[in-house]
Amino acid sequence: MRAADHPMVLAERVCKNFGSLEVLKGISLEVGRGEVLCMIGPSGSGKSTFLRCVNHLEVVNAGRLYVDGDLIGYRERGDKLYEMSPKDAAKQRRDIGMVFQHFNLFPHRTALENVIEAPTQVKGESKKAATERARYLLDRVGLDDKSDTYPAQLSGGQQQRVAIARALAMEPKLMLFDEPTSALDPELVGEVLGVMRELAASGMTMLVVTHEMGFAREVADQLVFMDGGVVVEHGNPREVLANPQHQRTQGFLSKLL
Repeated sequence: MRAADHPMVLAERVCKNFGSLEVLKGISLEVGRGEVLCMIGPSGSGKSTFLRCVNHLEVVNAGRLYVDGDLIGYRERGDKLYEMSPKDAAKQRRDIGMVFQHFNLFPHRTALENVIEAPTQVKGESKKAATERARYLLDRVGLDDKSDTYPAQLSGGQQQRVAIARALAMEPKLMLFDEPTSALDPELVGEVLGVMRELAASGMTMLVVTHEMGFAREVADQLVFMDGGVVVEHGNPREVLANPQHQRTQGFLSKLL
């Protein structure tokens, strides 16, 4: 199958349980390459769990997830699925960048050292090549003057921008953002969203769990409202935000907008 023939992300009836708790109840979505999909919804609706399933940090219990045409986390033999080894799953994960709510930077490493860690350790890149790209990426996120600075000396917004540069250092084909601004002071949110806007404009495919409705309206190609583990509403961001069709969406947005 040629790259252009399939979407970047395809979810088919994805289900995820934690014990007897059904967190995802048959999620089906499609995200084309270069598109941005924003996911909104109340806490506990399954948004973050879905993102974690996309890069196999969580194992789906039913359904299938494909990234760039590849089945995630499983091999198919006949009509049966077999879970991949952790090593093979980690290989798939290399192509999927993820930025978390909390920055998860190595506190004992500088910004530059945080960014070069995965390319050198996981991909076996030379330190010289990884350092060159890391400097370019830190410049791209507006932190070219902070390469020798440790995380504790950076603001939350700066740390999150280092985390974005670190994810980009692996040259992913897909970026996942799990509420990347929710742990930030309000005045720092804009600088992180600015980097994400630039990333979207450059053609990166992105799945973003967010409460930033302005960002979703302006940048997203699709908006999904989730509640109780299902997709309640899905459509053009401007239309969904201006004229939600479902009562549950209306109630949620009325508290935010």
